[in-house]
Amino acid sequence: MHREAKLGLILLLTPLLLWLVLLIFIPHIDLFLVSMRERVGVGQYDLSFANYLTFFQEPLYLVTFLRTAVMSIFATILTLLIGFPVAYYIAKMAKGRTQSALFLLCLVPFWVSELVRTFGWMILLRETGIISNLLQSVGLANGPVEMLYNDAAIMVGLVYTSMLFMVVPLVTTLESLPDEVVEAGYDLGGNGLSVLREIIIPHAMPGIVSGSIVVFMLCLGNYLTPTMLGGKESLWFTELIYSQFIVRFNWELGAAFGFLLLILSSVIVWGMLRLTGQSLEKTMG
Repeated sequence: MHREAKLGLILLLTPLLLWLVLLIFIPHIDLFLVSMRERVGVGQYDLSFANYLTFFQEPLYLVTFLRTAVMSIFATILTLLIGFPVAYYIAKMAKGRTQSALFLLCLVPFWVSELVRTFGWMILLRETGIISNLLQSVGLANGPVEMLYNDAAIMVGLVYTSMLFMVVPLVTTLESLPDEVVEAGYDLGGNGLSVLREIIIPHAMPGIVSGSIVVFMLCLGNYLTPTMLGGKESLWFTELIYSQFIVRFNWELGAAFGFLLLILSSVIVWGMLRLTGQSLEKTMG
């Protein structure tokens, strides 16, 4: 019986292990080895940190790297500020069919691809778009208003495409908060702000952290939204990686950029967990 249980466990874990090894571990190891290559001749390479040194020696690469990180953090904060009230209303205030309908409305935009959703924002924000025409019709603008190809447009797109991944873990966490606990906070003399600070936010912290991690990762690694909504001055680090691989065929430098992006995301996620006092097991559980 023990042998059968062990065999069953091995059979269950085999697909997961194959997935991790073949699609995650081996590609990342190969990516790292490619990033360590330095061309010394036609088809000849030496092991070197030259590609990583190039990143620190070129101001454009470093500035774009830091800018991408800061904007991704800011997009995560905005998504949390917008998504938390929505999640709280769905989890604690809406009931029955209303709750299901609101949750469905959060899912509907994700029934189409990110490309289609981004094109929708381009239609809204362009010079001849709905928002520009509305501003002109009410007298707030004298002519067409171009709201595309800047950091603000990128931020709108990032928050919109990431909202679901913040709302879902928050709703799941907040639903487990008993209404009696919130009512007890008010009965003991608390106001809305103190109850939010002392009861609701601490209880929702695992959902806040897990949602923030997912949203941050999505924003940091996003390529489509910054490329389509951003302009020449709104360069995203994933665009540099794409350029090295596809345009310049410099796979060594592109692999180094990819590994640096992986390191950056890991360090920021680790810092977020340390700052909030959460563990990865508790957050993802």
